[in-house]
Amino acid sequence: MEYLSSLFDIKNRVAVLTGGGGILAGEMAKGFLYAGAKVILLDINKENLDRSIKKLVDFKDNVSGITCNVLDQNNLEDVKSEILSKFNKIDILVNAAGGNMTGATIGVDQNIFDLKIDAFKKVTDLNFNGTVLPTLTFGKVMAEQQKGSIINISSMASYRAITRVVGYSAAKAAVDNFTKWMAVEMATKFGSGVRVNAIAPGFLLTDQNRALLTNEDGSLTERGKTIISITPFRRFGEPEEMVGPVLWLASDASRFVTGAIIPIDGGFSVFSGV
Repeated sequence: MEYLSSLFDIKNRVAVLTGGGGILAGEMAKGFLYAGAKVILLDINKENLDRSIKKLVDFKDNVSGITCNVLDQNNLEDVKSEILSKFNKIDILVNAAGGNMTGATIGVDQNIFDLKIDAFKKVTDLNFNGTVLPTLTFGKVMAEQQKGSIINISSMASYRAITRVVGYSAAKAAVDNFTKWMAVEMATKFGSGVRVNAIAPGFLLTDQNRALLTNEDGSLTERGKTIISITPFRRFGEPEEMVGPVLWLASDASRFVTGAIIPIDGGFSVFSGV
């Protein structure tokens, strides 16, 4: 039993989570803190960051927040120095910064030629480069340590051609490829102690997509009905359901796992609909 408990032991490991003001990062942070890790949340929005930290007040001695722009390499280097000055290591990186915007989404009465290319660039920049730059910055620490776990956030939009979300889909597909590429690079150049994986959440009913999936009275929109109809579990996911797989990927229990993209989707990615 002692062997089994040590497999999942991340006590006193240092976990950095970008997008720290968001729902997913907040839930993952809670999981890390319950497991005994030290957590640093990063977010460009100080108000959202402070709100996340406030929700974790029970763990105030082990969680902190730093305002950070994941698209500013100089800012990331400063943050890295600040973290290392306090903890002298970085064990876990979760690249949870991301999101979508209206202009990069094809509206109900639109087609691809209505795409706003500036919005498309912003979405791909945030979701893809916002994963690459923190990985290069904090991953270098792991390379020097020859140990660490990097966890990216993919999406069902990279598995299947989800209508309307063209910018987000393109960015997450790039994240998948980068995850696999970086896994090989880190293993072959810096040893098997540094691993790079991703989780691919299914459809979660969060504030970000609630209006797309449900009506004001709580009933499902046509899009929501379609998603549920091709999800074997016949329900949306919950943010807290991301925590277990992330803790597994962060711990030594997954020490022979790298380059994997783990679907957490209630079976959406494997169901044909027939």
